[in-house]
Amino acid sequence: MNQLQKTLNVSNTLKETVSKYYDKEAIVIGEKRITYGGLELDVTKLANKLIDIGVQSGDRVGIALQNSAEFIVAFYAIARVGAVMIPINPFFSKEECTYIVEQSQIKVIFCGEKGYFRELHDEIDSLKMLISVGFEEKDFISYTEFMTSGRDNQAVFVEPKEDLFAIMFTSGTTGRPKGAMLTHENVLYSTMSAGKVMQCSQEDIFLIPNPLFHIMGITFILRAACCGGKLIIMEKYSVSKALELIEEEKVSVHPGVPTMFTLELNHPDFHKYDLSSLRTGEMAAAPCPVEVVQRIRTEMNCNVLIAYGSTETSATLTITDFNDKDELRSETVGRAIPGVEIKIVDENRETCKAGQVGELACKGPGITKGYFNMPDETAKAIDPEGWFYTGDMATIDKSGYVRIVGRKKEMIIRGGFNIYPRELEESLHQHPDIVHAAVIGLPDEIFGEKTCACIVLKERSQVNKESLMEYMEQRFVKYKVPDEFVFLEDLPVTPSGKISKLKLKDEMKQRRGF
Repeated sequence: MNQLQKTLNVSNTLKETVSKYYDKEAIVIGEKRITYGGLELDVTKLANKLIDIGVQSGDRVGIALQNSAEFIVAFYAIARVGAVMIPINPFFSKEECTYIVEQSQIKVIFCGEKGYFRELHDEIDSLKMLISVGFEEKDFISYTEFMTSGRDNQAVFVEPKEDLFAIMFTSGTTGRPKGAMLTHENVLYSTMSAGKVMQCSQEDIFLIPNPLFHIMGITFILRAACCGGKLIIMEKYSVSKALELIEEEKVSVHPGVPTMFTLELNHPDFHKYDLSSLRTGEMAAAPCPVEVVQRIRTEMNCNVLIAYGSTETSATLTITDFNDKDELRSETVGRAIPGVEIKIVDENRETCKAGQVGELACKGPGITKGYFNMPDETAKAIDPEGWFYTGDMATIDKSGYVRIVGRKKEMIIRGGFNIYPRELEESLHQHPDIVHAAVIGLPDEIFGEKTCACIVLKERSQVNKESLMEYMEQRFVKYKVPDEFVFLEDLPVTPSGKISKLKLKDEMKQRRGF
């Protein structure tokens, strides 16, 4: 592992696997079936073209695509030229996307639809080129045209510990997205360490139901490449399609969020599918009841492992073991992966005793270098000794098992997606009929948590749930739009006059009988 850290970058990881498994299938998505050799040829073409148009080492290149073969080709080609990949949720609003493009000074974007991208090209000086994938449009360069053969270019040297592979945007308590800088070593170390725990090999066939622009999707692209496995990529998650693919493609590894597993187990035709090929999976992003863990293991034949991590930790930070009991998998998120240090600290960042609740801090090769162009935010999150403070409240027992007991931040995790209340509240407060707004997370059987916007309206306002839903849908990607709108006469406050979300959450739970 340590030797691989020293010698491999993301592009070289693919090259080494190609040299071993040239004719082996690497990617299956829809009707497309691509071998490792075919993937390598496409990556080489695209990398050469990126260099031809002036993309240099360190330049930022955005990928605003849904799950596709083109996403993965761009993923590796950007790494090969030493540029920095910035995945963008293709469903983001113009406002959300503009912030990311301006903050990171993106030079080129791969677009899956024209949307507002031409406007961004006209409005943002740093954005020099738009590459259209799957459509033809004026002012865009077609991906198909772009992939015609060009001159060969020299390989770009990458220093794994220092050079960035990606900038992944994740919001903070202020609601302003922060770009976590991840090096080649960061992402490779975490994915390889977790892959070792999961005993991944070239025999494995990985189902990827997650968005590729999400950190979990990105790490599983790499996990398959590291071991020479096959990726079965879902263009869009569907419960029945996931079950069909497991049966048809003999999937052995099924990563996902608890919501996905719950929906699959509860599908009316679940028992008609042959899932005997499943070996294991990695479940993360939300707590999972012990009953569900048991059903995944017994009814799906999947010895699922529970993991914990974040974008800033290059995904997996802790993970359970194949020998752990179901109760331990449900109640904890396992132990630190090899090479990672974890501690629990109090408000003064002093180490807590075993079993004491505090903030989880971590240190290791997978931890972000910091937040791009945000030195103050970086200093808040990472101390001079390299400890990253996650904002999650947890305990560690004497055996090293971590229990997540809450979140210092107010982040809501809905179906595996992070939602930050402050961002939504700021938009709600801009509505002319709203006096106060507070967004909280409530338990949900399917999504783990759902968002509830508690609203105090001005007198005689005619605003209703439907109009507020439409208002928010115009401003945010679908999963961020609150699931519920509750209208109240006032909101509970603390002695200092701040809205008490703890009291508000308790009130909403009581109303629903939780």
